[in-house]
Order: sequence, then structure tokens, then C-alpha cells
Amino acid sequence: MSSYSRRRFVKTLGVAGAAVLPLRAFSRREAVSRRKPNIILFLADDLGYGELGCYGQTKIQTPNIDRLAGKGMRFTQHYSGSPVCAPSRCVLLTGKHTGHAHIRDNREIQPEGQEPIPAHTLTLAKLLKAEGYATGLIGKWGLGFPASEGEPQRQGFDYFFGYNCQRHAHNHYPTYLWRKGGRLMLEGNEGKARGQQYAPDLMEREALEFIRVNKDTRFFLFYATTVPHLALQVPDDSLREYRGRWDETPYDGTKGYFPQQYPRATYAAMVTRMDRTVGRFVALLGELDLDGDTLVLFTSDNGSTYNVGGYDAAFFNGTAGLRAAKGSVYEGGIRIPMIASWPGSVAAGTTTDHIAAFQDILPTLLEIVGASSRVPPGVDGISYAPTLLRKGEQQQHDNLYMEFPSYGGQQMVRLGEWKGVRQNLMKNPEAPVELYHLTEDIGERYDVAAEYPHIVARMQEIMKKEHVPSKAFPFAPLDSL
Repeated sequence: MSSYSRRRFVKTLGVAGAAVLPLRAFSRREAVSRRKPNIILFLADDLGYGELGCYGQTKIQTPNIDRLAGKGMRFTQHYSGSPVCAPSRCVLLTGKHTGHAHIRDNREIQPEGQEPIPAHTLTLAKLLKAEGYATGLIGKWGLGFPASEGEPQRQGFDYFFGYNCQRHAHNHYPTYLWRKGGRLMLEGNEGKARGQQYAPDLMEREALEFIRVNKDTRFFLFYATTVPHLALQVPDDSLREYRGRWDETPYDGTKGYFPQQYPRATYAAMVTRMDRTVGRFVALLGELDLDGDTLVLFTSDNGSTYNVGGYDAAFFNGTAGLRAAKGSVYEGGIRIPMIASWPGSVAAGTTTDHIAAFQDILPTLLEIVGASSRVPPGVDGISYAPTLLRKGEQQQHDNLYMEFPSYGGQQMVRLGEWKGVRQNLMKNPEAPVELYHLTEDIGERYDVAAEYPHIVARMQEIMKKEHVPSKAFPFAPLDSL
């Protein structure tokens, strides 16, 4: 286990208002309730909208996440930042949608890492650190190669353990992981399909220790697991729970990643093992008497993957019937689970259809910790703290915008009940707007653009207005407008 920095951000509770507090002793639970909450942001990797029991999954067991939803609030219309990893994480950490954010696509930088976010970027971690939070990132980064201006330690995180590079994260038994700024070699792992040290288990252990070390101060833990992203790999003790439950066609590795004899059982076991990690987080919070003082958010970076690497999309119905999957701005690629639990503050067993997206997380968390004034100018998100806490009036988005230059080139606008999509822009810069009425057509099967030209015109205005050209990620069909 690492030797964490023991530096604390401990502040005496209630000092500023000491003169008006009653002169009596406070219990620990009463005292911590007067603190700003700890925050755990648990980000799954390629987990679809329909891959949790509380979102309708019937084949994969997720009892701990389901209980988390029962203790808190479940969102039904929450969107990721992008249909793929890096830009989605950039939107989450900066509050800017992909028409304004620096990272707008996955771009690998050899020999290891991705395009870095600039040094001056005001990230969620930097902003919470300024509020006295100990900040930790454990898991996958993908926003700056080692020693670049985008690496986690230069973007507000006191502690980092995990994968710097997304491609490196395609193997859950890697030969090394990064701890702070150096490589930690993993004995018994040879970079093959099997090894002795399963990276998600190592990251879980580090996260639990981070919580223990920082239990007496405020902390922000961004836990960006690599599960259930391919490759299909899981330790045998989890695989046994599902092996033999279904008919299997061994995966031969011809569609990327490692071969796998039990692809269905392995995928389900990966998700259930991740669920076990969530349960261990919640149990530790209870053990440390921090459960009522910690906001836990559980979500995913984009929709479920498609039929590559042995994943059986039709069998698991990971998108819950939504159209398309990862890589697409149709609902299956960007509508994701979002669960918020904070006992005593977020009402238990509640569901909201508030329309939200990753750009909203930064202003939401800053409002919750009493730092709304720190929200940077130019942020596209709006706080949904009023929805979570049932206090004040909830502002609504005029629209949600997303663009993605890959997979043919795409744009999306969510405007109330309406959804506008443009596809294959690289081949056809004049591609028309497809229009869907999501309340009646959640599967986006019926394009009604011809019936509502005034709504299409409004969508076109938004698509033109919200795109700002990027030198790092040119999008020729939009840049020329």
C-alpha cells in the first residue's frame, strides 16, 4: 500500500459562527453534518443505461448499486459528456460541452497517453482543492500523457493511482500502473490475458485507503474504474458465479482484445465485481461514520459498447432498447445511469426526469459545497443541486448540445421533449437534421423533421451557435460555417 501524504486540510468546525452556536457539546454526527460533504464520484467505463438492476437489467446482479439507488435519487434523463471516453471526462471535469471543451475526441499520443488538457484549465479538482478538499483520482485518466501539462497532478489531484492512457487500460492485468508521477511495476503480470494482480482490485484497495487516510478532513475521490470496458477479464472467484448459467460461444479475439472462453459470464462477472466495490465503499463510509456526510454519485462515461471484443449487445440489452451504442449521439450512446446518494440530504427512493448532463456536475458540486461563486465563466452546465436537495427553484436547460467529429461526424441537440441529430457530416456537410419526439419515441425510430420545420430551424440555429472551432480538434464541416 502506498505511503499517502498525511497532510491534512482540517479546519475547526463552526469557528466562523462560534459566537452564535449554543454552548453545548455536539455529537460526531451533528458536527459532521455542519461540514461540507465529502464527495465520491464513481465513474464506470462503458456501462450502458440498462446494465444495472435499478435500470431494468435482469441478467447481471448489482445489489449494492441498486441499494444505493434505493437510498438516494435515480436520474432517468442524464447524459454523458460525449459518446466516448476522453471528451466525456473533459466535459465532466470542466463543465464545458464538446462544442467548447478542449478535448473533443479520443486522440492518442505515442508512446503512451492522450491529448492533454491545457495547464490553465479550471478543473473540478482544482476548484474543490481551493475549497480545502483533499483530492484523489484513482482509475483511468486519458486527459494528458505522463509529464504533460494535462497529467492529473497538474490538474488539481493531490493523489493519482491507475492508468494514464486509455489504450493501456484495455488490459486489466497490466505490467504496471501509475502512482503519482511514477510507474508501479506489477509482479506476476506479463501483459497478457491473465495475471496475478487484477487492476480494478488494486484500485479499489487504494480508494479505500484514500478514504481512511482522509476521514478527518473533506475529500473528493474521483474513482474512474476501467470496468466494464473491454477486454473481458475477471478473476475466477467472480467468474464462478456466472459460468454455466448461459450458453456460451467462445470469443476468438478476431474483433479486438483478448480471446475469452466465457464471454457472457465474464462480462456479467465484471459488472458484479464492480458492484461489490461500490458496496465496500458504502460499508467503509458507515464504519467511519461518514455515510451521512458523504455525497456518492454513480454514473458512466458513455453508453454500452457494441459487438466487439466478445461483448454480446443483444443478449444483455445494455442500452435498454435505446438506439445505437457507444460512439453515437443517439440515446444509446449518451444516455447513462446517474445515481446520487447522500443520506439525510438526498431523499431516499426518489426518481427524477430532470434533463441533465456531465457539464452540470461541476456547478452542481460547487453549489453543494457553498462555492457557486467559483464556477468559472464560460461553463455550459447548470446546477441541479435544487433537484437533489429539494431546495429552491430548479433552472432548466434551454438546450443540451453535443458534437463528435468521429464515427462519421455527428451533432446532437436536446430541446425539451425534442431531439435533433445530424449524422455523417464528414461525407455530407449538408446532412439534414433528424428530429425525434423522445416522449413518444424514446427509441428514435421515427424521424418527424418534415412535420415540424420550425423546430428543425431552431435546432439548426443552436447547432451553428454552440460550435466554436478548435485548432486541436478541427471539425471541417462545422468550422466553415
